[in-house]
Amino acid sequence: MADTPHDPAFAICDSIPLPACLFVRAYPCRRFRGEAAFGKDTLLRRTFYGFRVHVSICWPGVITRFSVAPANAHELCVLPELAEFTSGIVVGHRNYHSPKTTEELAKSLGVELLAPYSSKKGDPAPRRSALLSRFRHRIDTVFSQPTERYSIKREWTRDLWHLTSRLVRKVLSNTEAFLLNHQVGNPPLQLSKLLS
Repeated sequence: MADTPHDPAFAICDSIPLPACLFVRAYPCRRFRGEAAFGKDTLLRRTFYGFRVHVSICWPGVITRFSVAPANAHELCVLPELAEFTSGIVVGHRNYHSPKTTEELAKSLGVELLAPYSSKKGDPAPRRSALLSRFRHRIDTVFSQPTERYSIKREWTRDLWHLTSRLVRKVLSNTEAFLLNHQVGNPPLQLSKLLS
């Protein structure tokens, strides 16, 4: 991590859905019984059964921390764990807007949480929210690598140990590719340039 170019004072947090099985098989599915839960995939606009992988990245896009939680766990419940070794600013999307959590993180960790207002219609500072959203879109680019190249959403393992083991290997591989890209002089998030 020390050799990887990153700004430890600027982090972005978000989560991606991690289905445990196909939705049509969710009720009879025996995988992760008592551990997985039903949650919403906001991108596909449907319900899924499984987990959410909560991720923290440092600028310009290296994954620094991740946590696996049931799909129905709210982002704010996992945020203190993701921000634990962060200093400075943490940017999140609208689900992270919480004055109480912002105050708690500032007191306990010395971290400033910046998130757009929870409702776009009632947003008192739409320009600020638009600026934060522009920065936050970097994590979408980072998520595309594990989703497309490593098929992270198809981790249909049978237990939590194998699931986390595979996730660690995929995050490590992604970080190694990021570092190799930087050393060669390529833009660090364009992993396809390593093949050419």
